[in-house]
Amino acid sequence: MTQPIPTERRIAFQGQLGAYSHLACRNVHPELTPLPCAAFEDAFAAVAEGTAALAMIPIDNSVAGRVADIHHLMPLSGLHIVGEHFQPIHHHLLAPPGATLAGLTRVYSHIHAIPQCRGFLRRHGLSAVVAADTAGAAADVARTGDPTTGAIASALAGEIYGLVSLAANIEDAAHNTTRFVILSKEPSVPPPHAGPTVTSFVFRVRSVPAALYKAMGGFATNGVNMTKLESYMLQGRFEATQFYADVEGHPEERPLRLALEELQFFSRDLKILGVYPAHPYRSANRSLDAD
Repeated sequence: MTQPIPTERRIAFQGQLGAYSHLACRNVHPELTPLPCAAFEDAFAAVAEGTAALAMIPIDNSVAGRVADIHHLMPLSGLHIVGEHFQPIHHHLLAPPGATLAGLTRVYSHIHAIPQCRGFLRRHGLSAVVAADTAGAAADVARTGDPTTGAIASALAGEIYGLVSLAANIEDAAHNTTRFVILSKEPSVPPPHAGPTVTSFVFRVRSVPAALYKAMGGFATNGVNMTKLESYMLQGRFEATQFYADVEGHPEERPLRLALEELQFFSRDLKILGVYPAHPYRSANRSLDAD
């Protein structure tokens, strides 16, 4: 009889086995058992309700931009960001064993993956069909076994569903990378001055002229680097805007502490979503920018 997997040994993600979120789970926490979830809400709920210890959630992609709904879900989830991971996205053209690239006519994949491989598809005269997700497309292609159909998905999906890779790294942009955040029910804040740290938070500003300019002033005067600032509508109201921000630094270190104090003076509903170690990808990317 199979023993149930303890909650503390599970990590939830949205999608099917073989999804890029699953790949991120395996790369960051290979010791944990992946828990596939149908929707992002289900992955959040798995951690909130104690079914899983962590969740691996994509937040934005270097080609497709931010992942829809995540900015709305995180502030309401009651969960905390405890880490981040930058996952290079390498798309494979997968097909049933025996299929050939010359024999393919149709390729299935997620709505974001297809345009990321537009050049490859055009060069080989392949028509693209939108599927719910990359791993699901791979599963469907494996189930039908049709040698004229393929899927754009990860190498991991090919391994899981018994498909062969007819072409690797078919993405148009070599920099194609997805940033994931790792969520937990309890915060895990590193101590101040322990190393490069990221603080993520949301806030709103008063509906008055120059409110955002004034709210951001403290970050400039205190030398705090803001790596992301995005706005999105609240409850369908055009005048109700919430901002999501990532900054470098720790709230207990003087520069960020002073910047957040000034932000609170000019804003409202400030909520820190997480304080966590910066992924090495950040410093590596900055080195490339400096060259």
